Amino acid sequence: GATSKHLQLRSSPLKSHDGTRNGTVLVFSDISRLKELESHRRDFVANVSHELRTPLTSIQGFAETLLTAEITDPEERRRFIKIIHRHAARLGSIIEDLLALSRIERGTEGQAIELSKMDVRSTVRSAIEMCEDRAQGLDIEIDCECEDEAVAAINAPLLEQAVVNLIDNAIKYSERGKHILVKVVPSPQDVRIIVLDHGIGITRKHLPRLFERFYRVDKARSRERGGTGLGLSIVKHVCLAHRGQVDVQSEPGKGSTFTIVLPTPH
Repeated sequence: GATSKHLQLRSSPLKSHDGTRNGTVLVFSDISRLKELESHRRDFVANVSHELRTPLTSIQGFAETLLTAEITDPEERRRFIKIIHRHAARLGSIIEDLLALSRIERGTEGQAIELSKMDVRSTVRSAIEMCEDRAQGLDIEIDCECEDEAVAAINAPLLEQAVVNLIDNAIKYSERGKHILVKVVPSPQDVRIIVLDHGIGITRKHLPRLFERFYRVDKARSRERGGTGLGLSIVKHVCLAHRGQVDVQSEPGKGSTFTIVLPTPH
């Protein structure tokens, strides 16, 4: 269960100077976290293999059909080529997101990601602009509440990508005609960027694993809407690069609220 522990036991005989055995020393080590990380690594390898194999199988299948079958109808050939193109684009998206994650992680570890003090509102507004066309296509309105200046140490392109990912998810899991609210809330301690939707929501059991690579709550819907399964993982690592964090609150049928917390520079 969630509270189970993995203990490693080592024992050594305890001997006196003349070689007489007086007892045994037992050392218990809690290796639960190590086991958990090993499990997550196995899940990641299995997931990345599956995510790449799915479009690759389609590409191979349709390419073989084009090569071996006598398809004379140009419309039919065009349909097959479009399917191959769509799956190749999907492969490209997954690889781009994996590379982005790797760059952010390396930059965070090597402290190579430059942060500059600035008002985050312009970055948030430009993220909203990037999502507006897609939202309008689904009759979804994005409201913005960011009246007060909110200064934090940020890397604007990275933060914009994180906010775009959150808004994109909010659109993906909202029904037509719903509203999405994006708020910027400054305080002396931090700046909060809140993305709130009235979509389908997420059950409590999924919340702890939501920011893992390729973890999907609704596999079919996520893939159908073009998700790579890496969007929230990128958000989490962008927040870590900003020495901040991301939180989520959600209830099925009522929607979700994602909050990026950025420390205020002193």
